[in-house]
Amino acid sequence: MTENYFDGVLKNIEKIKAVMNLNDQEVELLKTPQRIHQANIQAGGKSYPAYRVQYNDARGPTKGGIRFFNDVDEDETKALAFWMSLKCAVVGIPYGGAKGGVRVNPKELSEAELEELSRNYVKAFSEHLGPWKDIPAPDVYTNAQTMAWMLDEFEKIKKQKAPGMITGKPLELGGSLVRDIATAQGGVFVLQELIKKLDIQDPKIVIQGFGNAGLNAAQILGDLGYKIIAVSDSQGAVYQENGFDISALIKHKQENKTVVGLGKQITNEDLFALECDVLIPAALGSVITPKIAETIKAKIILELANGPIVPEADDLLHQKAIIVIPDILANAGGVTVSYFEWIQNITGHYWEKPEIMSKLKKAMTKAFDELYHKYQELGKDMRTAAYVLAIERILKAERLRGRV
Repeated sequence: MTENYFDGVLKNIEKIKAVMNLNDQEVELLKTPQRIHQANIQAGGKSYPAYRVQYNDARGPTKGGIRFFNDVDEDETKALAFWMSLKCAVVGIPYGGAKGGVRVNPKELSEAELEELSRNYVKAFSEHLGPWKDIPAPDVYTNAQTMAWMLDEFEKIKKQKAPGMITGKPLELGGSLVRDIATAQGGVFVLQELIKKLDIQDPKIVIQGFGNAGLNAAQILGDLGYKIIAVSDSQGAVYQENGFDISALIKHKQENKTVVGLGKQITNEDLFALECDVLIPAALGSVITPKIAETIKAKIILELANGPIVPEADDLLHQKAIIVIPDILANAGGVTVSYFEWIQNITGHYWEKPEIMSKLKKAMTKAFDELYHKYQELGKDMRTAAYVLAIERILKAERLRGRV
């Protein structure tokens, strides 16, 4: 990793310390994960480092995805677990934050080896997981099938059905409708609220990253009549001044495994520098450095990715009057619908798509309104406002428990 995510977390906590006048005990609590679990797990005759970090459980059982990726390490997992704690607090759902991962290149594993890795992950950490302890979900290079294997292994170990121990499952095993598009849909609900407040007409949108979140965001925004003028993936970026036909773009991506080849090819640096109203980083973290931030001309940045802006770039963007909707709200649609899935699992009562969409919209717009109020009250950037709002809620729960 070029950027140590957890260093960024510590810098942001120091920044918030001054804003909130936090004492040393509160700062130490925020900087320290409650539990860090590590193991080496087997797949295909090889051993891979695996992690599960449960950062803070003051507001409820911990919640967070599991990723299979080359860059996974303890510091990244701690940072992602910290952000999950904030994310659940900002959106007002009764969870703490966790995250997990295995340092592996999943593209090098067969289907059978991926299943072995998934089951062995649960074997390693099963005593720390469960519907009232810690509830995993899909993340980078994991999916509904991964969750199905993990659920099955957990139920074998516990000798009972426990659909609420994991979310993002296939519908046939207790998954929820809307979960597949929830991250993007939640982000769009929030974006629509800010576009209304700023009275932006016919917004032009640029999307960096065309995986699950970026593709779904493009489809939802395209259906709303918004103009997507540029997109990118790991192969490159493409631009079309009058906006893409999103159906054609998605078809091209599915057939060619890349967006390149449709529209004018540009570099990723060019993409960030385009004249647009909304820039949506929807890939991996730390892509917007101070150098990139200098070139950005968007009015709004919607962080669908986790941690796409390095802390040093945040101040530059704020100075340029670019409003960043931070990841801990922008991509909280995923964990919100995961929460709905968990409720459905533990009650045994399942909702139809319109009801879930209505609940998601209500949750995201309420969270946005609360954050926007805090943003105006503080007069600082929106990420600072989101951190303050989340940390107030976490520390209040800690005080009520008598832990600070």
